[in-house]
Amino acid sequence: MWIVRVALDRPYTFVVLALLILILSPVVILRTPTDIFPNINIPVIAVAWHYTGLNPEEVEGRLTSVYERILTTTVDNIEHIESTTVNGEAIVKMFLQPTASLDTANAQVTAVSQTILRQLPPGTLPPLIINYSASSVPILQLGLSGKGLSEQQLNDMGQNFIRPQLVTVPGAVIPYPYGGKQRQVMIDLNPDLLQAKSQSPQDVLNALINQNLVLPGGTAKIDRFEYDVRVNSSPRTVAELNDLPIKQVGTSTVYLRDVANVRDGFAPQTNVVRQDGHRGVLLTILKAGTASTISVVKGIRDLLPHVAQTLPPELKMQPLADQSIFVKAAVSGVIREALIAACLTALMILLFLGSWRSTLIIAVSIPLSILTSVIILSFLGETINIMTLGGLALAVGILVDDATVTIENIERFIEQGYRQREAILEGAAQIAVPALVSTLCICIVFLPMFFLAGVSKFLFVPLAEAVVFAMLASYILSRTLVPTLAMYLLRPNGHSSGRPGVWSRFQKAFGRGFERLRLSYQIVLAKTVHRRAIFIPAFLLTCLSVFALVPWLGQNFFPESDNGQFILHIRAQSGTRIEETARVCEVVEASVRQQIPPQEVDNILDNIGLPYSLINYMHATSGLIGASDADILVSLREKHHPTANYVRELHRRLPRNFPSVTFSFLPADMVTQVLNFGLPAPIDI
Repeated sequence: MWIVRVALDRPYTFVVLALLILILSPVVILRTPTDIFPNINIPVIAVAWHYTGLNPEEVEGRLTSVYERILTTTVDNIEHIESTTVNGEAIVKMFLQPTASLDTANAQVTAVSQTILRQLPPGTLPPLIINYSASSVPILQLGLSGKGLSEQQLNDMGQNFIRPQLVTVPGAVIPYPYGGKQRQVMIDLNPDLLQAKSQSPQDVLNALINQNLVLPGGTAKIDRFEYDVRVNSSPRTVAELNDLPIKQVGTSTVYLRDVANVRDGFAPQTNVVRQDGHRGVLLTILKAGTASTISVVKGIRDLLPHVAQTLPPELKMQPLADQSIFVKAAVSGVIREALIAACLTALMILLFLGSWRSTLIIAVSIPLSILTSVIILSFLGETINIMTLGGLALAVGILVDDATVTIENIERFIEQGYRQREAILEGAAQIAVPALVSTLCICIVFLPMFFLAGVSKFLFVPLAEAVVFAMLASYILSRTLVPTLAMYLLRPNGHSSGRPGVWSRFQKAFGRGFERLRLSYQIVLAKTVHRRAIFIPAFLLTCLSVFALVPWLGQNFFPESDNGQFILHIRAQSGTRIEETARVCEVVEASVRQQIPPQEVDNILDNIGLPYSLINYMHATSGLIGASDADILVSLREKHHPTANYVRELHRRLPRNFPSVTFSFLPADMVTQVLNFGLPAPIDI
């Protein structure tokens, strides 16, 4: 075969090529994102509308339905539309066709949103538009607390000091803080004083609108200088608001301080966060679709000490629910199993071939094939994940065939008396076509995966690519590098000389034992063939009897994983105030702590009510609808009993102890959250 002849004529070329693969591989691997799954790139656009105080029925009838109808006439390639409407807010998600252009859809959605704004109820604010991704799931929670710090201060520091610094980490997506109290200037009207001064709330509002203006003052040129001019049109401090005149009655002037109290306060609280029973603030770190979970979490953790230097020393920033630990464990587990498989494969080759030289050649070609596949996957934009690593681990056993068959055939020609170069040429050329056919047959098995659709396509296509690229690389290396190494390592006249060593005697003893096993198998096979009238029906009956176990086998899209976390979603009676929901969470949390041993509980995090920002609400995956909803995230320590057992027991006890509260358990691990595509359950009704 011509390529074998080229390899033997220019051996250094392929040796250098192998060294280049070894040198390039660490660089590529370090720059390739590492995650639990491949990037699930299903195009989704989320639009959030806001109209303060409007009830859900009005929002749905006057805003959501009208907007959904106009989307179907102006936006191309819509697969389906989902919407969620709550008090004063509406979230509309457009799922596009797989071949749709996200840039075009964004432009169309933005244009139609601005056009329809005039047709919606007066006062409707322009919508917030973001691109939604199934891979954008929470990978780290950052709990903010501190002795002596109020909820208002915690929210202010999280919003204005911590978050702006953390968003500089590549791949990090950080919504607004959860919980705390949003700082606002509050004007508390006194109804008795208003009545005594013959004023109304509208009079106070008009005075604020007319005397708290933002007006440009321009500049004034005086002599040789140009001065900035500030117009005295708005108070500069909270205390100055008290001196705003409302109305002049006769000769007396009614000031704001006469009918109200102005203070530096906070807006009505709609979101409460508690960590182990103490109120605080929560920052959720998500990752962009193509970013590496491990890199994002590492970047956040490395930046926290620098952020802490700019904040009060009593502020405590505690990382919670770190998903990178689970990703590292999953990836390292697959790599560990692949290495064990490779070592066992090399041991079996050494045991059966009996030549360390042949084993070395095969052991070199297999890693090079895998590394070549990783390099190609990286150039195609894939990530290192459990699917690609699983495909490479699956290919380890198959990759042995090309190099092993080539070495065995070369040795056969050497034993027949051929010269070394001729033996390599004849041995490699003789099996070139059969090996190519075998490689292509294996690759064709994975061809149907490229025709999958939906989430399955994004999961299994990288696995198929990993196997196919490794197989093709193995075939090329078995025709080039393997003959080159055989020319330098294989001896023309056998593998050993002189007195046989310990390994040689062991290998011969193993060969004799294996020969006895083969003779025993031959005897058993002859007997079964002789009594085939009995054996064939018995064999078929045994195979069919296996199907009797089917009713006891579960079915799932992906195996379940235990990452030591679960989310308990509670829903109190409709209309429950957030203060009452917080009290319910307190007693439910106490019940959870009674069920789980204290030494196994790491922390319990409560997120109660609706988030302040629409951005947070668009990223929410627990089906929140109001102040009566709450999510309780329970994180267990490393050595704990199966999480599913605790979930099963709590699912049985909690409804009995709290009959007026609805309970549901939501996925807390990245695997299920990604596969559910942001839904609280795998089935959306």
